[in-house]
Amino acid sequence: MKIRLIEEARVIRSKNSGPFELTLDIMFKERETYELFKSRNLINKALIATLYGVKEEEVLSVVYFEPAHAIKATLKRLIPSGAPGDRDIYGAQQHGPLLDLEWELT
Repeated sequence: MKIRLIEEARVIRSKNSGPFELTLDIMFKERETYELFKSRNLINKALIATLYGVKEEEVLSVVYFEPAHAIKATLKRLIPSGAPGDRDIYGAQQHGPLLDLEWELT
């Protein structure tokens, strides 16, 4: 069985969590899918670090949030919000690497 995040999530987004951090939110359509992701730890610090080209210790947290059937990951921004070279001051366009995620589940 193949599962694609973009097909299972109701919302996939990014936003600033202050000027030095970026938060990624994934909210699932169905509780069962959220439970599957949680039980298999499919979204984790190692995955986020790989997707965003940072060291795993720069991924500050990955939280499975039961009430919203959501996953929230927070990582250090490569460039502080509004600093020279920042191309996304609000952090609202950084969720792209999550959109192609898929898993072959057995």
